[in-house]
Amino acid sequence: MAIDFTLAPEHEEIRLRVREFVRDTIIPAVEPFGEDRHGAVRDEYLRVIIGLRGKARELGLWLPHMPEEWGGMGLGHVALAMVQSEAAKTRLGPWILNCAAPDEGNMHTLLHWGTDEQKDKYLRPLLAGTVMSCFAMTEPEVAGSDPTLIRTHAVKDGDEWVINGHKWFISNARRAGFAILMARTETDVAEGTRGATTAFLVDLPQRGWDDVREVETMHGSTGHSEIVITDLRLPDGQILGGRGNGHRLGQYRLGPARLAHCMRWISQAETALDMMVDRALKRYSHGSLLADKQGVQWLIADSAMELYQCKLMVLHAASKIDKGEDFRTEVSMAKHFVAGSLNRIVDRAIQVHGALGYSTDTPLASMFQHARWARFADGADEIHQMRIAERTIAAYRATGSTSAATGGLPL
Repeated sequence: MAIDFTLAPEHEEIRLRVREFVRDTIIPAVEPFGEDRHGAVRDEYLRVIIGLRGKARELGLWLPHMPEEWGGMGLGHVALAMVQSEAAKTRLGPWILNCAAPDEGNMHTLLHWGTDEQKDKYLRPLLAGTVMSCFAMTEPEVAGSDPTLIRTHAVKDGDEWVINGHKWFISNARRAGFAILMARTETDVAEGTRGATTAFLVDLPQRGWDDVREVETMHGSTGHSEIVITDLRLPDGQILGGRGNGHRLGQYRLGPARLAHCMRWISQAETALDMMVDRALKRYSHGSLLADKQGVQWLIADSAMELYQCKLMVLHAASKIDKGEDFRTEVSMAKHFVAGSLNRIVDRAIQVHGALGYSTDTPLASMFQHARWARFADGADEIHQMRIAERTIAAYRATGSTSAATGGLPL
């Protein structure tokens, strides 16, 4: 039988090392700072977390998603799933291992699409952890789920491109040493079709790139910038992946990146379920523990079943990526389902905790605020549903069966 849900011994050893590092080193080091990370406290906080990155490198837990020849651990997506889920037991975990968004996706993109010169200038410092990056695609004037509508435009002027436009929710922009910027370059391609956009590498800070504000979200100002681009001039050498290939590059980047988000969300959902059960076993009300009450048991059971489905979907989609198979439908399904499950499981955990769960005395309130963005980040639920339906219909038209659109599994 080819189906095996166990990890190879060497990967199990890595999983346990990541778990131990997160539990025994990262969490105790950052917990004393709480949410107060400003002024002199912030300087100490930065010193601590940068030191943790050095410790991750010493332990051989650096860049789990990158090839060994580029200083990484060389893990496939199935093995990466267990590293990401263990690291995400704390929000800083993936960043400390240098496998957090948006840098993780930008590393894959530069490795696949960059020239040798671009890899030396942008990828190597990103891998070393000496710079951070951002991916500038989303715009306020058009639907973020349809990148073919991008209005930021680049016009050729001699040996340079002059770029004007407007971006927002550009995560990490204020900390970034460079951006991958998506702009429309092809005027002869109709709006709404592919092949009109090009990706540019932008050194930051730079004249013409104005970070006007950090957009306030449900969970505060956390690094999602609004950018106004005015007469930004870039030479041809700053094009990444070739002129007119922006849409292809973006989709190449977003597919595995969506699944990496799911890996991290599973960890958050599991944490919420653990907290739900722990609370139910300790809270006494109306003659018995909450764990003995059928209504609470159903909340726990529904959450356990959903989490099981999440894990299976992510592992199967990851296996398809590792095999070089078409993974688009499976990743869309996983992204849609895991994002929704995360919201539902955290919500149930809050319900079982009652007013305590709604307070900031537990991490659940913050987890719920962060979870809500999962249902539209990297493609809204409805866009994924549309694509899943299209591929399901196409599979039936081609073969008379929908099997190929439901994982192509042998049952």
